[in-house]
Formats: sequence, structure tokens, C-alpha cells
Amino acid sequence: MVRFSFCGHELMALPQGALFWPSRRALLVADLHLEKASWFARFGQMLPPYDSIATLADLTALAASTAAEEIWCLGDSFHDRHGCDRLPARARELLTALTSSTRWTWITGNHDPGFADHCGGSIVDEAEVDGLVLRHEADAADPRPELSGHFHPKLRITHRGRRVSRRCFVRTSRKLILPAFGALTGGLDACHPEIVRAVGPDAEALVPVADRLLRFPVAA
Repeated sequence: MVRFSFCGHELMALPQGALFWPSRRALLVADLHLEKASWFARFGQMLPPYDSIATLADLTALAASTAAEEIWCLGDSFHDRHGCDRLPARARELLTALTSSTRWTWITGNHDPGFADHCGGSIVDEAEVDGLVLRHEADAADPRPELSGHFHPKLRITHRGRRVSRRCFVRTSRKLILPAFGALTGGLDACHPEIVRAVGPDAEALVPVADRLLRFPVAA
């Protein structure tokens, strides 16, 4: 975990694409897209049906290693509003164990509006916590400090002749976008105009690597 400051709060970026908030013992993740494979299967595109188990196993390990007391999911936790109903038994066990051992909050996203959760936790459209707004999609018109997801940002660069792609955080002085945490999620280039439009100019991509936080100007 790599510490950095954002709007007066000390946060920690994890290489797995999660954010840890030490003062609250809170773990924040975005865009789990649980049951994405089963959604595609309904339309004849068969994918390995293990995405939810893999995602929740990774989240379980992070919750244990950080001793998280709160977990916030910043939207698109399921790939569609009925994804919770399709969870296989093992994935449901993992999720229920997490929601019963932490203060768990689902923030709804564009993929899962109005979903009915059967595995615990509370559901909100957005929240303001200790001066930080937590929502799914960044609001360019809102001047308040904000944590969000939605865009699945990835940094793509050429290094020593090789094309390298890594999930990344995108930060400005008032906005911070988390990468997608889900095991079966793609990514949007951190320099994409939609991301720049959402967070404003002077953004940077943050890539946590071991004990360092690599920083890349998004405009570049």
C-alpha cells in the first residue's frame, strides 16, 4: 500500500486497484461487475463462470490484510440489476461473510440501478463521508472533493519497446477515480476525453507499485 494525500485525507492506493482509508479503517472498491460472465451467457457468449468468485476472493484477502471495518462499493457492483440473484453458492458465501463482518455499503451505478441485494449491507445512491463525496460517476459540476469509479481507468504506455497496460487511479486536486476491481472488466485509457471531461484539466494517473506511487500526467 502506498500512502498519499487527497483533500486533507491520508489514503492508501493498493496495487489490486482498491483504496484504503486508514482513519476510518475503510476499504473502497469500484466496478466489481459481479456475474458479468453469466450475463453474457444468457445471450450465447460463453465465458468461464468464475468471475464473481475470483473478485470476491481477492476482496476477502484485502479486507483481511487491511483489517477493514468498512467496505464501500462505488457502483456497478453487479453487471446488471439481477446479478445478485445469479450468484453461485460459493460466491454468495464469500459475499455474505464480508457483509456480515464489516459495515458494507453499496452505491448504485448505471449497470445496477435499483438492484435488490440479498446478501447484506445497505444501498444508497451516493454518500458524503467526512467531507468526501462517494458516488459512481464523477460529476464535473460538483466542486466538492469526490471519490468515484465508472470509467475503469487504465494507463497504457510504451516502455522499452513494449506496450504496457496497468489499472490506475486518476486524480486532480478535487477528484479521484478508482480503477475497476472486478476480475472480468476492461478499461478506458486514462487519457480518454471522457475521463478528462469528468475530472477537469491537470489530471494525473497514479499507479501503485510495491512501495512507490508512479505518477503520469494524463495530458501526456
